[in-house]
Amino acid sequence: MESAKPRTAPIVYHADTISKMSPESFPNPNHGQCTWHTLFSQPQTPRSDMCAGIAHCPPYLGHLCRHRHKQAEIYYITKGRGRVFVDGETHSVLPGSVIFIPGDAEHGIANESAEPLEWFYVFPAASFEDI
Repeated sequence: MESAKPRTAPIVYHADTISKMSPESFPNPNHGQCTWHTLFSQPQTPRSDMCAGIAHCPPYLGHLCRHRHKQAEIYYITKGRGRVFVDGETHSVLPGSVIFIPGDAEHGIANESAEPLEWFYVFPAASFEDI
């Protein structure tokens, strides 16, 4: 008989809590002009199988440079309009767009509108540091 895994308590963040979190950004601006809030990632949260957060690009010039990592990734656009680049293809995105990015695919995103671009992202990794 297989023993049950210990349960992890649910974690709920409300918008007012997220807005008070300090945004993260790249130390080197050559990686992009964007910020993000890591919401779920070990060791800060007891998740063992995924990490997730919310990313922001400022109007017009905001972008995340093209890059790749072994993990697949999902973007869900929550605000603004922009373009997502995945392995040489360009896709226009707007609120409600969802994008699956295969592992090892070169990808990036750019804001080409007058309003901020925001998206929720998820990785199948325990920690953002593993990406």
